[in-house]
Amino acid sequence: MVTAAIAAACTLLALAPLRRPFTAGVLSFLLTLALNELPFFGFLYLLVTTLLTFSQNGAGPGSRTAAGLAVLAAAGLAVIARRELRAGPAVARALDDGLGAGRGSAALAAPRGWRRTARIVLAPLSFGRRDVERLANISYGPAGRRNQLDLYRHRARPAGAPVLIHLHGGALFMGRKNRESRTLLYRLAGQGWVCISANYRLGGAGRFPDHLIDVKKVIAWVRDSGPEYGADPAVLVLAGSSAGGQLAALAALTPGDPAYQPGFEDADTSVSAAVCLHGYYGQAGTGDLSSPLACDTAAAPPFFLVHGDHDSLIPVAAARLFAARLRAASASPVVYAELSGAQHGFDRFRSLRYEAVVDGIEAFAAWVRSGRPAAAASPAGYDSAR
Repeated sequence: MVTAAIAAACTLLALAPLRRPFTAGVLSFLLTLALNELPFFGFLYLLVTTLLTFSQNGAGPGSRTAAGLAVLAAAGLAVIARRELRAGPAVARALDDGLGAGRGSAALAAPRGWRRTARIVLAPLSFGRRDVERLANISYGPAGRRNQLDLYRHRARPAGAPVLIHLHGGALFMGRKNRESRTLLYRLAGQGWVCISANYRLGGAGRFPDHLIDVKKVIAWVRDSGPEYGADPAVLVLAGSSAGGQLAALAALTPGDPAYQPGFEDADTSVSAAVCLHGYYGQAGTGDLSSPLACDTAAAPPFFLVHGDHDSLIPVAAARLFAARLRAASASPVVYAELSGAQHGFDRFRSLRYEAVVDGIEAFAAWVRSGRPAAAASPAGYDSAR
């Protein structure tokens, strides 16, 4: 009965997470992240514990109460699973809206196969691919392990590969380069991209702009040393999760700014596009230099923003505002996908939801690689240039 009650309580928090005070939002995140992304494991847990209860205690009042709680929790998990399945259509609509009608729908309509679904269900923490190699702990700066990156590339080692750089989250004071978005890194590397996941100096917002300077160093390293690994930095997509999304947005909006490039002011730190997953964008009107909302967005590259409407750490309203600011000032496309029921940190698992997001990022990255951003200044222009 206790285990069923815990499962029911966690399911309720996943359905309606607490957001205030902030500690309650953190608690909601910690207790529901795995359940929200992998509800079928919740079903399995309820089934096993309920059967064990009846086998050990018979059909007494306690067993019936536990079964009732399990049924209620299972109903909640069904709602969670239904919300998770909405991710694909939401991402497709966002691509259609941002890049032109039909682009997202066509990209995400292709059948993905039962093997991929089975792997998601049976091995959600399995990320590697046989056709991809990972070169770990390559140094890009003087700050020890905080200035190291991992490089993922196809074992065939094709030359002239486009580049994706990913930055981890952790509120700028914790985190590591091999925690989030590994599904994305392996997927694009398997498609012939050179993918990089980088550490950067930590220490919280008080250490800013050290974190952003390190991101610029990674970009400069890719342009200088990337060709040795088969990379062609002519196409360079910068991505990040949570605080990494904040840094990705800041770097994309401040190319070549000497304030963030001490000692390497002449390096080209521009990027072809930016991808931000459950990113932090700051607060409007504060003038905080670490806030992407405080940046000039007129010359922004194409952006792909993804946020969950149940994010209890970073409210979805901030992502909506940042997307609106980009669309109002920039001529580049802005793809904004809002995921029903998604909590913060959804890219830590190989879930059905995140696979749909990766499908969308793959389509967006292919569009960037095709050179479409240079074709015109609006989605309508892209269509007319076919």
